[in-house]
Amino acid sequence: MPGLVLKLAPKERVLINGAVIENGDRRCRLSILTTGANILRLRDAIHPDDANTPVKRVCYAAQLVLTGDLEPEAARQMLLRRIEELSQIFTDADSRSVLADATEALVSEKYYRCLKALRRLLSRESRLLAVARQQS
Repeated sequence: MPGLVLKLAPKERVLINGAVIENGDRRCRLSILTTGANILRLRDAIHPDDANTPVKRVCYAAQLVLTGDLEPEAARQMLLRRIEELSQIFTDADSRSVLADATEALVSEKYYRCLKALRRLLSRESRLLAVARQQS
């Protein structure tokens, strides 16, 4: 069966095409058969006040496309520029691979995949910022 399968914990919320859906008291599985549906687990959502680092800001922008608060056409060029800026900071091979995955997803208009790839950089960014704070 093609599509995305969401496994939801009890009371977990998910945003699907602008509608917030809350699971009941038991775990469940939802099969999303519609291709191109915008889906965001609310537990993974970044609050605007928390978008205070370069990677978090790029993730937040991708998230805004998924929530319908930013038009994909308006976001695409801006996201591509920001990913390029991140490639100036994250120069190791693994990070470059993550950024390439994010770029490919973005060009293919797969914003959830783009967000998912970018989120893999959050822990690296956190470590880099911690080292920078220690050195100053």
